[in-house]
Amino acid sequence: MDRLVYINGQFFPAADARISVFDHGLLYGDGVFEGIRAYNGRVFRLDQHLERLYNSAKAILLEIPLSLDEMRAAVLESLRRNDLSDGYIRLVVSRGCGDLGLDPRKCRDGATVIIIADSIELYPPEFYARGLEIITVVTRRNLPEAINPAIKSLNYLNNVLAKVEVVRAGLLEGLMLNHEGYVAEATGDNVFLYANGRLVTPPPSVGILKGITRDAVIELAADLGIPVFEERFTRYYVYTAEECFLTGTAAEIIPVVVVDGRKIGNGVPGPVTQSLMERFRALARTDGVPIAAKP
Repeated sequence: MDRLVYINGQFFPAADARISVFDHGLLYGDGVFEGIRAYNGRVFRLDQHLERLYNSAKAILLEIPLSLDEMRAAVLESLRRNDLSDGYIRLVVSRGCGDLGLDPRKCRDGATVIIIADSIELYPPEFYARGLEIITVVTRRNLPEAINPAIKSLNYLNNVLAKVEVVRAGLLEGLMLNHEGYVAEATGDNVFLYANGRLVTPPPSVGILKGITRDAVIELAADLGIPVFEERFTRYYVYTAEECFLTGTAAEIIPVVVVDGRKIGNGVPGPVTQSLMERFRALARTDGVPIAAKP
């Protein structure tokens, strides 16, 4: 099936979906985006994703031409047009068409809004059962004072360079540190450790994007009676943890069993990780905005 892509209020076959070469999103990474998942006919935490999108846009002084309700309706319509009950939505808002200069005032026609609805598989299924081996990359996370990672911007070169290191090492994922040497996140996912009855994840102050899946895991852990703490930690605490896992919209929850050649715990996905994975899957299939509902 040829997917239909939403661009500025119209749907185009994927092969015909085009933007101007003068779009500031293409030329300068000037824009914001969200990755959203649909499960079993529902869009998981759509309102939280849209809130983060609009907050990111506000932070870079980008005016989105659609209201929240209009954007919500456009996302649901994109899924309906593509006959998707399970899928991945990439929502992109760029500054729009300008000229070859940096000045955003030259983008006189307003923002470009793109919605792509398709499928995604970030990691092969077998790694959810046996866990990932990852490394710490040399590339450090952006300084929040430079490009704040809390803004989900189109400028993802920092993450791409880290992913290049991972690929060259023959692996699928890597751990990124901040400028002080504290663990921040993976190339595209949040990080959790479990040890001594506590679940720990880096705080926003180390330079992370607060993930929607991250928030869901914190809630699920509370339901299990597992205390969750946002704390700074170094790689030593990763190496000596009982369990480690990553979270993200595309990744969901995936175990990590080896970091920099060190086995985590027994070198297999731990019981807390497995329990959270099961509970997240159940939550994702029942919690969300129905795709078939009228906007």
